Amino acid sequence: MKDNKQAAASTEDLEAQSFFAVRELRRRVKDGTFREILEDWRWIFTYSKRYRWAIVFYTVLGIVSTTLGLVSSLMAKYTLDIIIGHKTSKLWLLFIIMVGSALFSVVFENLLGRISLKIGIRIGNDIRADIFSKIIDSDWSRLNEYQSGDIVNRFSSDTGTVGSNAVSWLPTILISLYRFIATFVVLAHYDLFIACFSLASAPVLMLMSRFVIRKQRYYGKKMREMSSNMMSFEVETFYNLDTIKSFGVTDQYGRKLDDRLEEVKKVTLDYNKFTIHTNIFMSIAGTVVSMTIFGYCLYRLWFGTDFTYGTMTLFLQQSRGLSSAFKSVVGIIPAFLNSSISAHRIRELVELPKEVRLPGSEVFAEKAKDGLRVELTDLSFGYDPEKPVVEHAALTAGPGEIVALVGASGEGKTTMIRLLLALVRPDDGSVRIRAADGAELTLNAETRSLISYVPQGNTILSGTIEENLRMGKEDATDAEMREALELACALEFVDKLPNGLQTVLGRRGKGLSEGQAQRLAIARALLRDAPILLLDEATSSLDVATERRVLRNLMTRTPNKTCIITTHRPSVLNLCTRVYQVTARTVTELDAETSARLAMDF
Repeated sequence: MKDNKQAAASTEDLEAQSFFAVRELRRRVKDGTFREILEDWRWIFTYSKRYRWAIVFYTVLGIVSTTLGLVSSLMAKYTLDIIIGHKTSKLWLLFIIMVGSALFSVVFENLLGRISLKIGIRIGNDIRADIFSKIIDSDWSRLNEYQSGDIVNRFSSDTGTVGSNAVSWLPTILISLYRFIATFVVLAHYDLFIACFSLASAPVLMLMSRFVIRKQRYYGKKMREMSSNMMSFEVETFYNLDTIKSFGVTDQYGRKLDDRLEEVKKVTLDYNKFTIHTNIFMSIAGTVVSMTIFGYCLYRLWFGTDFTYGTMTLFLQQSRGLSSAFKSVVGIIPAFLNSSISAHRIRELVELPKEVRLPGSEVFAEKAKDGLRVELTDLSFGYDPEKPVVEHAALTAGPGEIVALVGASGEGKTTMIRLLLALVRPDDGSVRIRAADGAELTLNAETRSLISYVPQGNTILSGTIEENLRMGKEDATDAEMREALELACALEFVDKLPNGLQTVLGRRGKGLSEGQAQRLAIARALLRDAPILLLDEATSSLDVATERRVLRNLMTRTPNKTCIITTHRPSVLNLCTRVYQVTARTVTELDAETSARLAMDF
């Protein structure tokens, strides 16, 4: 009983949403924003059109299933009339047709569900794969304007909505229209008044106020925002769980979660209260119509000579079917609008500016064996045009050199690394690489294949040590992996592990110390064997002796590599070819005496 009440409430809520969506659609047409919806749906159809024959088949099956359902109802009417009238000569035939139609209808409905699911999964997967590649190729700074939880929510929830409705929207319209027309024709054949009056509850919904529409939009938007915020909170919390535990603030984060859940609860209950009020109105309107039809049928049955029990059963059954078919047609509009909203949210990510890829970048891979020189000339950059991070900077680093960037935290060292990786582009000046034969190229997304990078922090993923190393070179041999580990001073501790390269690590390298994790990350970068190596505070967790051993290995055993390192630790500066100080928006090359004095101050 409880399930039935919930289903009825859900149906009534859908009815309200349908009519509210009609008014919303009219408003969008008037204010000119309907064009945006059409653009969103054109984008959706670029995915669904490749499955057009499956969708056609889906539509045909739906029409056949609807027809068989109507045939089964008609056969039930005639069977009932035959039994009551004691005319049994054709009873067996009618019974076979009735049962057969009902069985075929059930089979086709389930087959429709199966086909819809398969196509929806395919389209959803296509959209996810396409969106994933486009997100990965998006401009780094623009993509970072979105919270990670919001991106995940759009990538999972919104793509699912689009994938589902891209398949079902057009077929559902055609099937629902056919069902509505066919049912109306059948009812009108027996009684036009019943056919028309079955739709009497529909216009009543049009009288709902603009206030209700605004409420629907408000709650829909609020729930989407809360979903994204909740996912962002969860992602950030679980990613930084070690830090949260170490600070002993788990209770604090528990309270933060409680506050967010309380907000979700409040909005959900408010929306439920609003829905209850709406459903009461809808239920009264629907009950009045149903009771009127029932009373009319009793009147015709009592006083009419041409009205039978079978006809009454058909009317009571199909009047609800006609109303349901009409609601299905109108119910497409909320799905139409919701899909356009989801599509728009996805398109915001997909249509972000793409990373710059310059032709000719692949040629430099052939020149890498002789080493590459990095040159920054008169470079200026700021994330905010009004607040430059560096101005008129210059830097050079060549094969066989270790060049250091030093300076206080927040002065721009990591920004310099991002410029070299072409994650951001300079406002003025140039960031170029030069080959031994004098050929030059501006650094761009394609030139990252020439760079090995070890970022700040722990970047080890869950899995075996071997799997982590193969991120640097997928087809690396055991000998190559061991050589990279030796260069990074990591082979000794890896060989002492019970399973060596096959040792399974937890999230963020659980099972290793921070120093071991850093050495493993350096080994992974060295295995990539790119001509340019960027180390962003990558030796900060190593002791001084190990740090110096790693850098000496780079100098003596990889002579053609260009290494640029950012550091807070002056202890290694006497191993560097040049030292640049990043401070107060300037990049200044330090002379040998200043570098030596800085190293001695450690």
